[in-house]
Amino acid sequence: MIRTLRRWLAASICVLPLAAGGLLATAGTASAAANPGPGFPAHYSAPYAEMWNDPSTLMNAYNATGNKYYTLAFIISQGTCNATINGDTPVTDSGWNNAINSLRAAGGDVIASFGGASGSELTSCGTVAAMQAQYKKVIDQFNLTRVDLDIEGGTLDNTAANDRRNQALANLQQDYAAQGKKLDVDYTLPVSPNGLESNGVALLQNAKSHNLNVNLVNIMTMDYGPAMDMGQAAISAANGLHSQLGQIWNTKTSAQLWAMEGNCPMIGVNDTSAEVFTVQDAQELQSFAAANGIQELTYWALSRDNQASSGTAQSDHQFTDIFKAITGGGSTPPPTGGTTPIHGYGGKCVDVAGANSANGTPVTLYTCNGTNAQQWTHSGNTLGALGKCLDVTAAGTANGTKVQLYDCNGTNAQAWTTGSNGSLVNTGSGKCLDDTDWSTADGNQLQIWTCTGTANQSWTLG
Repeated sequence: MIRTLRRWLAASICVLPLAAGGLLATAGTASAAANPGPGFPAHYSAPYAEMWNDPSTLMNAYNATGNKYYTLAFIISQGTCNATINGDTPVTDSGWNNAINSLRAAGGDVIASFGGASGSELTSCGTVAAMQAQYKKVIDQFNLTRVDLDIEGGTLDNTAANDRRNQALANLQQDYAAQGKKLDVDYTLPVSPNGLESNGVALLQNAKSHNLNVNLVNIMTMDYGPAMDMGQAAISAANGLHSQLGQIWNTKTSAQLWAMEGNCPMIGVNDTSAEVFTVQDAQELQSFAAANGIQELTYWALSRDNQASSGTAQSDHQFTDIFKAITGGGSTPPPTGGTTPIHGYGGKCVDVAGANSANGTPVTLYTCNGTNAQQWTHSGNTLGALGKCLDVTAAGTANGTKVQLYDCNGTNAQAWTTGSNGSLVNTGSGKCLDDTDWSTADGNQLQIWTCTGTANQSWTLG
């Protein structure tokens, strides 16, 4: 059974009183168009930021987490062909334009999401030209290079509107390309644990028929109905989508199809209390997404990323911290320069298991042998070997989280500073590289742990 974003609004109602003073952004004064943004890396996390909250939430989230990318929810029209923020605020609102400018100045960017379950998308625009003009108004105002179309419920079954939308967006892609500009189009669609339903597949087939270049298909992995393992359900839906995309875009490689995917759970308790997407589910999904090259991880919604709102055990911003580990996906070069072994407890060396450079390979303690698997490059705040970086698995912060080798991505999960007593402190967690259980056995996988200044957390480069 499908549960769509109609449930999303209901799920957020319990959160809104926390920010009652800024429940709906006021119109404010009109502003000039937002400054252009830097765009997006090959892989990134972009949580949905509810635009009925105060615009300051955008930079508050960035300052708290370092996450640079967000999806703005929602641009809708209520009964008339007029794109607005949540149906009542002009897209020229100075608060949101200024918030976008601030995030972009920090190196981030935004995606504007049209639709959702709480209001009408632009289906009230009865012609392709009228719909195209409204998309263009928003794209130009926010200087967007990427838009998200959140299509669900009755809107998903409106085949005439779907056809107009795909034509309008294809026209805009061509127009912007002629000006030397880029417009990526994402579709956010409901799924079962097996993948898209037939109406979602039909929408994408129609997009292809109009030569619309679909950047990604973001699936809403939430609200299925019965109790289930929500992390594994999200992974199952991603596998199902991979096969479906291959049937539509049958000339793409498997890697290209994975790169067309996004995945969007509802964090914490879904609309039935038996469905809970936990921190562990998030770690599993992030690892799966990173291993397969999924382009985007997102979630509903930013204001839920705390235990009081999500209803599941977590620290503040923990889902953001987990998902943002995907950002970059290897786009950051590995450290360069001279190499050196890292000596640790028992006179042994930090070693990449089996000299394997695959993502997720354990980083262990091993008898020093002078091989490349034990040659580390220290550059800035990163440590690299075999062309990849020393990484905390799934950006974890808990004691006992293992460390691994992973594509360099510039996140805090790969940032290390020197501390007291020869310690190596992970920036993302504030914890130290630790020889698990003080073991000197070859192959003992290293971890992070609260810094203690003890010998099993003392490391010497060289």
